[in-house]
Amino acid sequence: MARYTGPKSRIARKFGEPIFGPDKVLSRKNYPPGQHGNGRKKKTSEYGIQLREKQKAKYTYGVLEKQFRNLFEKAASARGITGEVLLQFLESRLDNVVFRLGIAPTRAAARQLVSHRHILVDGKIVNIPSYSVKPGQIIAVREKSKSLEVIDNALSGFNHSKYPWIEWDNSTKSGKYLHLPERADIPENIKEQLIVELYSKD
Repeated sequence: MARYTGPKSRIARKFGEPIFGPDKVLSRKNYPPGQHGNGRKKKTSEYGIQLREKQKAKYTYGVLEKQFRNLFEKAASARGITGEVLLQFLESRLDNVVFRLGIAPTRAAARQLVSHRHILVDGKIVNIPSYSVKPGQIIAVREKSKSLEVIDNALSGFNHSKYPWIEWDNSTKSGKYLHLPERADIPENIKEQLIVELYSKD
């Protein structure tokens, strides 16, 4: 499956949540898209509920099916609660850390900044959005990219204190990934246990 590039509001309406950020269409049409979206709701099976949660996580973090499965298998073999470890791995992706630091307004924009070589990790250009950031690493905007309007606009008024696992230095436009986030600090509305249950059926 290729990465979804269609209307973001359609996906947000499918899940009934603004998973890509504030959504004017969702606020007007808070029901699934399609001809029968506003009709009587069908009962969803247990499998359907679990699959929906996995899809929501994939769309939220912009991860493809194969990448997601690989992350899950890695989480399943790691120490800790599998679902929480999976979310920590997703949060540690470079594109997500760039987004959390406020350098980009969305994860899609963060992915583009990384791919276009605007981001440094420990002083070196890294252009792989899925790169796994380790605690202690410094994420910075490349010197000649610091004046980019998209970055200035994103950082303007951004509240960096809401994510306790990262810190930001505005004077250098760089941030430090302090430690893996606790589950309670990850704001995404994802029921990770449903994803674990789905994969346990394989």
